[in-house]
Amino acid sequence: MRESVTVTGIGLVGPVGATAAEVFDAVCDGRSGLSRPPAGHPVDGVVDVAAFAPAIDPATVLPGPESRVVDRSIVMALRAAADALADAGLRIGQDVDPYRVAVVVSGVGGLSTLADQVLQRARRGRFGVSPYMLPGTLPNMGAARIAITHGIRGYTSSIGTACAAGAQSVGEGLRILRAGEADVVVAGCAEAPLFPAFVDAFGNARALARNWADPTAASRPFDRRRNGLVLGEGAGVLVLERAAHADARGARRHADVLGWGATNDAYHPTTPRPDGAGAAHCMRMAVRDAGLGLDDIGYVNAHGTSTRAGDAAELAALRDVFGAYPPPLSSTKGVTGHMLGVSGVIEAAIGVEALRRGLLPPTHNLDDPDPGGDIDHIRKQARAVAVDAVLSNSFGFGGHNVSLVLGHPASAG
Repeated sequence: MRESVTVTGIGLVGPVGATAAEVFDAVCDGRSGLSRPPAGHPVDGVVDVAAFAPAIDPATVLPGPESRVVDRSIVMALRAAADALADAGLRIGQDVDPYRVAVVVSGVGGLSTLADQVLQRARRGRFGVSPYMLPGTLPNMGAARIAITHGIRGYTSSIGTACAAGAQSVGEGLRILRAGEADVVVAGCAEAPLFPAFVDAFGNARALARNWADPTAASRPFDRRRNGLVLGEGAGVLVLERAAHADARGARRHADVLGWGATNDAYHPTTPRPDGAGAAHCMRMAVRDAGLGLDDIGYVNAHGTSTRAGDAAELAALRDVFGAYPPPLSSTKGVTGHMLGVSGVIEAAIGVEALRRGLLPPTHNLDDPDPGGDIDHIRKQARAVAVDAVLSNSFGFGGHNVSLVLGHPASAG
C-alpha cells in the first residue's frame, strides 16, 4: 500500500490573508484584495488595478547587507516558509534529519531587482551594479535562501513552469516523498511581478483587465463581461510530510495530497489549446494517481484567470473529463487576483480549508456565466457541502498543465 503524504504546515503571503483560514474567509465573504496601486508604487500610473501583498521589511527575514539588494519575491518566500514551518511545529535537526528535508520553491525570480540593476548600470556605469545582484535575483534563490536559513541540507530545486510552477512544486514534493527520498518537503512558490516592464508586457498583450470603475470588479472568472486578468503578488509554502513521520511526532495533519498530474498542450507559447485536451488529460492523470474515480471529486478549484481563451479552454476540459455535469466549481481569483505560480499553492490551501469546513468557496464577480453545458458554478456565496476530494487546477504559459487532488487525512498505512 502506498504511503500517505500529508500537509502539516501552511504559510501564505498575499493580498487577502496570511493563513489558510484568513484567505478562505476572505474568499467566502467577498473581501477583495484588488485595488488601485498605492500612491508612489512603481506601477502607480502603469496599471489600473492589481492585488498587492503587505510590505515586509527584508531585514526581518534576511539580516545583514544582503537584505538591501534582495528581491521582494525572496523576502516573501522566506516569510511564507518560516510561517509554514512554525505551523507544522517542525524543528529541523530535532524532529527530522536535515538531509531528509527537501525544498522545492519556485517562481520567475527577482526580475524587478534585475530590472533595477540594469537601470543602475545605465545611469552609473559598471560600478553601479551591486555584487549582491545575482543572489538577489536568481530563480533558485527562494529555495536556496530557505535552505540556508533553516539548515535544510536535502534536495533543493525550483521549477520554471510559469503559472503552473507552484502546483507543480507541490506535485514534485509528493513524488519525492513517495520515492522515499525525504521525510519532509517544503514546497511552494513566490512571485513579485508588480513592476513596470512586467506589467507593461501583459498590458501590451491585452491580457490585463481594464476600464473598471470599481477595481474589485475587475477579475471576473467565467463571466461574459470579463476582459482580462488582474496581476497579484505573494508567496505560498506548504510543508508536506510522510504521514507516518507526521504521526510519529504528533503533528497536526491539515489534509492529504492524494495525487497529481502534469501535461503540456504542445500548442502555443501563450494561448491554451482551445479544446482543453491537454488540461483534460492532466485532470484524469491526477484523479487516477490519487486512486479515485471521477465521481469521487466533489469540488474543483478552477484555474479561472478571467481571460476569455483560458476560461473557455478550462470549461471545455472539464466537460471532456466529467461529461455534461462537472462537479461544483469556482475560481477564487475573483478575490485574490492572479499571483502567477503562487496561485496554485494558495488555491491548494483553500482546498484544504474547503475539506476541513465542509464549505465550498464561491466565484465572485460571476454575474452572467458563459454559456455551454450545465456548469455548476458556485456563485455569490459559499455552499455548505462536505466533500471527500478536491481537484485544483493550474495552467501556465508554454502549455503547462498541473492538477492536484486533495483529501481528508487518512491513516498512515
